[in-house]
Amino acid sequence: MSVQELRYFGDPVLKTICDPITDFGPRTAELVTDLLETVELPGRAGLAANQIGVSLRAFSYNVDDQFGYVLNPEIVELSEERQEIDEGCLSVPELWFPTVRAVRAVCRGVDLRNEPVVVSGTGVLAQCLQHETDHLDGLLYLDRLELTERRKAMRAVRESSWFLPGGRREPAGAPWRLG
Repeated sequence: MSVQELRYFGDPVLKTICDPITDFGPRTAELVTDLLETVELPGRAGLAANQIGVSLRAFSYNVDDQFGYVLNPEIVELSEERQEIDEGCLSVPELWFPTVRAVRAVCRGVDLRNEPVVVSGTGVLAQCLQHETDHLDGLLYLDRLELTERRKAMRAVRESSWFLPGGRREPAGAPWRLG
């Protein structure tokens, strides 16, 4: 249990739809601890399990005064009001692109006792809930970009210093940030 290495764009685990969690025992508790410790680093707002190489439906969040996790999350409500915001991702470091997100989101899931959990928020927390749930569905925020922006983003990924086909892992101690 510790801060885990991140998977980068190009790693197939990031494009895989994650499996639901059915075992709520010690291994899942370890995963939750890893997610919480990894998202707790400065500048990180959220982290999905597949971003640390685990293809299970779980994510952690750390936005303002809200810190926690959700197992088997699903977005159950999105406001009709949308906003375009510059979005970034730990698995696509150093790149930010305008992404349309609902202003308010409600996410439902369970905790380690398999008890219901509901997390709702506006602004950055709403963005985080949508972003992390997308990860668990095998989507990156780049997949949501308009065609022109997506082309620009893919060119920036290919030209970045961190990109290697297959999803290079984060070097130990690298301070990648998420917005």
